[in-house]
Amino acid sequence: MHPSKVLFQNQLQPVILPVCDHYAGSEKLMLKSIELQKKMGGVFDITLDCEDGASSGNEIAHAQLVSRVINSTENKFKRIGVRVHDIQHPAFEQDLSLILPHTASKLAYIVLPKVENAAHVESALAHINFHAACNGRKNLPVHVLIETHEALADVDRIAALPQVECLSFGIMDFVSSHYGAIPASAMRSPGQFEHPLVMRAKLAIAAACHRYGKVPSHNVTTEIRDTSVVKSDANLAALECGYTRMWSIHPDQIPGIIEKFSPRSNEISDAISILQNAKKCDWGPTEFKGHLHDRASYRYYWTVLKRAQLSQITLPETARDLL
Repeated sequence: MHPSKVLFQNQLQPVILPVCDHYAGSEKLMLKSIELQKKMGGVFDITLDCEDGASSGNEIAHAQLVSRVINSTENKFKRIGVRVHDIQHPAFEQDLSLILPHTASKLAYIVLPKVENAAHVESALAHINFHAACNGRKNLPVHVLIETHEALADVDRIAALPQVECLSFGIMDFVSSHYGAIPASAMRSPGQFEHPLVMRAKLAIAAACHRYGKVPSHNVTTEIRDTSVVKSDANLAALECGYTRMWSIHPDQIPGIIEKFSPRSNEISDAISILQNAKKCDWGPTEFKGHLHDRASYRYYWTVLKRAQLSQITLPETARDLL
């Protein structure tokens, strides 16, 4: 029996995605992002942005551009998604009708912004599924932006929806929705990791995701030039807030995010040794470096190896049978 079958018999097997989600709005940035994705071996996702990327009055042309880019032969890894307009925007249905007929088989996911509750998401899913099914695609993954009071209040029900595989925190809209009660400094670092209301939102989103085996994606770092800020944010998001993925808005941010969210070499080495010992003992309890391990820790270390594999970290031959 495959290790995943043994370890997750009665447990929810978590969704595992590339650790970086890079946003691109203009044609120039889209094409440069795809070139970088190819160069780096597909270790990050790209989200083409219709919501903020399209200028007012140019929504049709922008959706057509997105469709061409996704349908291009340059889309080698099929790890490109699209953020459409929110469901209450006149261009929402238009985005779907222009993009999905040409890209349904190649699209990695759709991002829904500014949702208010689970019912709101379910309504959007009905529209998405209609257009996707008409073009031969079922269960197209959906990522949801949590950036309103209402969405945060209903975050568990949103995370529970089977078609939703990722929740992202929209920190700028969230802070703005407090109309000055949260200072602007909480949109940036270090303030975003210090303000109680912002941290409460971050942790609620991460907890809901882990409850239902979904991926929590951390908000953008607005500092572009100083990559040390991006690395620090990624480190805190991963180690203290429980996030397993993070937005990028500039190519220079991508390597730092991947570095901080990917498993460390010593953890990978331990994971291989622990899982090898477990397999030899038919996944019963074992000892490693003076510590007891059982299926609970085996699930943890198996996930470590899966994340390493997805980040294109070279694993030894001995790890192949474990994945």
